Amino acid sequence: MKRPIRVLVAKPGLDGHDRGAKVIARALRDAGMEVIYTGLRQTPEQIVATAVQEDVDVIGLSLLSGAHNYLFPKVAELLKEQGVDDLLVIGGGVIPNEDIQGLKDAGIAEIFTPGTPTREMIDYIKNNLKR
Repeated sequence: MKRPIRVLVAKPGLDGHDRGAKVIARALRDAGMEVIYTGLRQTPEQIVATAVQEDVDVIGLSLLSGAHNYLFPKVAELLKEQGVDDLLVIGGGVIPNEDIQGLKDAGIAEIFTPGTPTREMIDYIKNNLKR
């Protein structure tokens, strides 16, 4: 029997709001996924170390502070440096539409903005998982 999809939900940077991340974590759990939530104020290095240690399939980054153009690509860069290329990395939060393509170019597979139905994110993960 295959193990459940393992998702790391992380809040990089100094963002102090995590209600949305907790809603997403709950929706993913309800969909049968195992969720590891790192809590607030994680560095990209901490996020990558936890993802490797926990053997996750997906990293979900959540950010509201506006530092997404630095922090999201930094996570992707650190994964690449460690030779980790089998993780699906997605992001969400208050991210302007004009920043989305740059984040995708930097290695973030998809960006989910406020109002995206949780079902859409769940389906995206299931349909694009790299394992």
